[in-house]
Amino acid sequence: MANFTEKAIKASFIKLLNEKPMSKISVKDIVEDCGINRNSFYYHFQDIPALLEQIVAENTAAIIEKYPTIDSLDDCFAAACQFALENRRAAFHIYNSVRRDMFERELMNICEYVVKTYLQTVFPDVKVNESDRQVLLRFIKCELFGIAIEWMENGMKTEAVDDLHRIVTLCRGFSEEIIERSKI
Repeated sequence: MANFTEKAIKASFIKLLNEKPMSKISVKDIVEDCGINRNSFYYHFQDIPALLEQIVAENTAAIIEKYPTIDSLDDCFAAACQFALENRRAAFHIYNSVRRDMFERELMNICEYVVKTYLQTVFPDVKVNESDRQVLLRFIKCELFGIAIEWMENGMKTEAVDDLHRIVTLCRGFSEEIIERSKI
């Protein structure tokens, strides 16, 4: 569990990310916002990229913990995009920063987790050819990732979320059909 100062640093950084791009945030901004000295920041974090990496990794772990089972593609999308939905401007600023690769890697990890969990929850006892299961996992994971990235590329507009839910509705039954065709 993070201590009080570490939590304050993270909260200030997310607050600032919701206000301005990452390239415009300095350690000075963070420490002034949370009322600590510069040495306290460096006691907890090497630099701002290390702070960002820890925040994103913790959010990934929290999302995974929050969704021990996932029984719909809607839940998959909600889980994969949870942080971005709750912190639109911060996520957009991270996405458009030099740390985009780390953000995309963690998003892909979330997508893989939620799709695996979805397949395990919905099809726990179905015996399927393992290579087909891996193909389905990779396909849905990449689709989910691509949808999330496109949403971010287009400015994370609220109406796009409705479009994404419509895509999920249109695809309902798709994974079930593939699983049915792959049964051993």
